[in-house]
Amino acid sequence: SQRMLAHGLVTPQLGKADLDFMDLQANSLKIDAWKAYTGAAPKGFDRGWWMDDEKVTYPMLERARALKVPRICVHKGLPLGPVEDYNHPRDLIKAAKDFPTIQFLVYHSGLRSAGSVDKIFEKTGEIPWTSEFCKMKKKEPGISNIYMELGSTVGQLVTTQPAICAHLLGQIIDAFGADHVLWGTDSIWYGTPQWQIEAFRRFEIPDEIAAKHKYS
Repeated sequence: SQRMLAHGLVTPQLGKADLDFMDLQANSLKIDAWKAYTGAAPKGFDRGWWMDDEKVTYPMLERARALKVPRICVHKGLPLGPVEDYNHPRDLIKAAKDFPTIQFLVYHSGLRSAGSVDKIFEKTGEIPWTSEFCKMKKKEPGISNIYMELGSTVGQLVTTQPAICAHLLGQIIDAFGADHVLWGTDSIWYGTPQWQIEAFRRFEIPDEIAAKHKYS
């Protein structure tokens, strides 16, 4: 049998109102995970928030744990909101260490943008934000509760920038492990996901790239 897995929304800048809404969503709607937009700013705020903000965000994480819905799906990369930097995934390292029983699912794998990514990689060897986050994770090998999700990221790269897509997947698998990489289509934005399914099935990291960069 199949069933739909539903997100609930968290907006920790709203304080008690957010915690009360979490109770409603968990108890009445029986949600399976929380969706967080750290770059988004609710009405009355001029910027987003950080997942490792002990004052603003930790009460939300504590409530998620208490409600036995220990999965946080967080939009990272593909910036939205008034201050781009709040979409950077760096804040997940401390949050994951402080809340080891919560699973953090990093939607879009923290990719800053698919635009000009090939030119940036050619100059620096870095995929903006994602490469940096992978390096941060490798310095913290004890973290096992961060999962990298590929929605939109692979969709934007696999057919237009396949070499960059190979590097992105290689770096993520190297840093987080293949069992911590998730794939989604974001088909709500793009319509039928069949083209992504077919492209993903065909895709392989070229042997020369894997050997040169030690992508296992």
